[in-house]
Amino acid sequence: MKNQSTSKKATYIGFGAILLWAMLAVLVSLLGEIPPFQMLAMSFYIAFFIGLIAAFFSQVNLIEIAKMPLKVWALGVSGLFGYHFLLFSAFKNAPVLQVNLINYLWPLLIVLFSSFLPKTLGGGGLKYWHIIGALFGFGGMVLIISSGDVSLLQNSNWFGLILAWAAAIVWASYSVLCRLVAHISSHAITLFCLVTAIASTFMHLYFEQTIFPQDLIEWLAIFALGVGPVGGAFYLWDYGMKHGDIAILGASAYLTPLLSTFMLVLFNISQPDFRLWIATIFITFGAVFAAKDVIFMVNKK
Repeated sequence: MKNQSTSKKATYIGFGAILLWAMLAVLVSLLGEIPPFQMLAMSFYIAFFIGLIAAFFSQVNLIEIAKMPLKVWALGVSGLFGYHFLLFSAFKNAPVLQVNLINYLWPLLIVLFSSFLPKTLGGGGLKYWHIIGALFGFGGMVLIISSGDVSLLQNSNWFGLILAWAAAIVWASYSVLCRLVAHISSHAITLFCLVTAIASTFMHLYFEQTIFPQDLIEWLAIFALGVGPVGGAFYLWDYGMKHGDIAILGASAYLTPLLSTFMLVLFNISQPDFRLWIATIFITFGAVFAAKDVIFMVNKK
């Protein structure tokens, strides 16, 4: 019963990351001309300092955590920096709609990859409700991102599409493999954020021209990114992936593009149409159906 309670709590914490990621598009839209790698560097430096503060109040010794095995370092850095490097490189080599479409296959990949984990690590094989929920979520996501025109994929730059596929595979693999290193404290994300920030700084200096935020709104947006979707969310996601239900989180991650779209509409950045409401039905049903394990536990208790 204690393990079930811990898993349920960790799953809810993982949901927090999904909610924070929903703010990404709105915050990025407030950043004007700030280039992507500069944005990542600034955001991850903020995330690093937030991690330092959390470690201080939690009396966690980051120096001791830094002695973790090299394979854990490789996993963390490839997950944070590797994913964002591939994703932003894909944006430079293919249209945004196609890249987003392929990138948001990572929730479905998480559901599929998690079935290969042993039962002792929360795998236990795919259940029919995970598959149905993931497929409904995928259908709704396609409606939002591709405006219902999947044929757009036929005229894309294939190099960019390959990079987007790689990004989706890297993030899904990282998320699932976190379960294998569940004994490593989630405070290790602080160190991964530092390495990601440094690597992003080098990428920015090599490929981009520095453009500082022009007003208070842009500075606040950068800070919010570091606290939330490009920083703080990774602490929540790491804990959820290590101790929660991976299949449920993977399927429920389809809420990200839906919630992101609602935020864009709320802030008058995008206008709603009938596809949004159809997608709402698809994604909401998919997420609830895939997460029926957690709902059942709540009702039972």
